[in-house]
Amino acid sequence: MKKTPGTSVHLASFFSALAAVGLFLFWTFHRLHQPWNWAALFPYWPKFVQGWLLTLVISSASLLLSFVMGLMAALARRQSFLPLRYLSMIYIEVVRGTPLLVLILILFYVVGNAFGLENRLVAGVLILSFFSGAYLAEIFRAGIEGVGESQIESARAIGLSPLQIYQHVIFPQALRQSLPPLAGQWVSLIKDSSLLSIISISEFTLNAQEVNSFTYSTLESYLPLAAGYLLLTLPVTWWSRVLEKKFRYET
Repeated sequence: MKKTPGTSVHLASFFSALAAVGLFLFWTFHRLHQPWNWAALFPYWPKFVQGWLLTLVISSASLLLSFVMGLMAALARRQSFLPLRYLSMIYIEVVRGTPLLVLILILFYVVGNAFGLENRLVAGVLILSFFSGAYLAEIFRAGIEGVGESQIESARAIGLSPLQIYQHVIFPQALRQSLPPLAGQWVSLIKDSSLLSIISISEFTLNAQEVNSFTYSTLESYLPLAAGYLLLTLPVTWWSRVLEKKFRYET
């Protein structure tokens, strides 16, 4: 039987790798021979915090809404009603084939204007959810279609309704298979929120850009930006790992 390394070995290996990365970064930054001007940023720390909190709100709302949109689109693509199926297919393929930057401009300045939507925060959440939902739809579809047809037939044989089959047979297995790509897409969504700066939403990236324009301290302005996004994305990755272990079982 293969011996599993203990917790202490894992911790020692993790901190060794972390130290190696830290030393590499220290060496590369030291090679710049550039004086740091952190003092110029101190008056603007509230602006960083405000932008980070707004990004957290936008990302959290978009995560929830994109999950619903993606699931609905995935189910619609499996329906026997052809207009609904093709509507879902067009939505998925058009969104996945269009750059987010272009979608933001079209959805806010064209579609949003047609519907009288002036709240930039609401528009930003809807646009991000609309964009990410198309990718989540394909992730969900792959997870659903990964469930064996024999299991579905067995569920029908014991008298389960279509809703019960989805609830007790398909969704639990599809969720387990979809967790790794789901986590990756949600991390991408959080980082994609930085593009909302083009419609003047004062999120994290736009505020960092403004601080840079005030202080002319580029690296000092963008390093907190990188750290702030890591604080948002790492918990998503950790949470997905926890869920993977929770839903892991033999099939």
